[in-house]
Amino acid sequence: MLLPIILALETVRVGLAGAGEGRARRQGFLAAVGVTPVPVSENGTLPSIHVLFIAGLDPAIAATLAGRARHAGILVNVEDAPELCDFHVPAIVRRGDLLLTASTGGRAPGLARRVREWLEERFGPEWSGRVEHVGQARAAWRSQGLAPVEVATRTRAMVSEQGWLQ
Repeated sequence: MLLPIILALETVRVGLAGAGEGRARRQGFLAAVGVTPVPVSENGTLPSIHVLFIAGLDPAIAATLAGRARHAGILVNVEDAPELCDFHVPAIVRRGDLLLTASTGGRAPGLARRVREWLEERFGPEWSGRVEHVGQARAAWRSQGLAPVEVATRTRAMVSEQGWLQ
């Protein structure tokens, strides 16, 4: 069972341990979402972080580091080792503030990737502006004192009227 969450990068410190291509790949992923990870040595003291990505290390070393991190209360993701992960990274489509994800809990990454491609085909760059438009309307409705249920009803109506999900 998985609990989908989105982490606020303003308050969550992310660490990265690894080597080679795996580390570079994970570094690129983190950079793409605006994260400069704290470097973590596989043998050193663990820094003050909340989340740790491990990639490109020998499986035994990765397992040991993951255990140490977990013992310290740090959530762990070990690339290509779902059994060592506290969380999995979904396939992502980002359109401004709209974030669409697909996950198989690490069981079938190729399927998640294909679903991401399908989402990319259907949710183009215009969705960034749509999020902005709905966000402004929502703020106006809230400032008028409308109840959350009415704001949700109006949002659904706006999306339907615009035909955005046809």
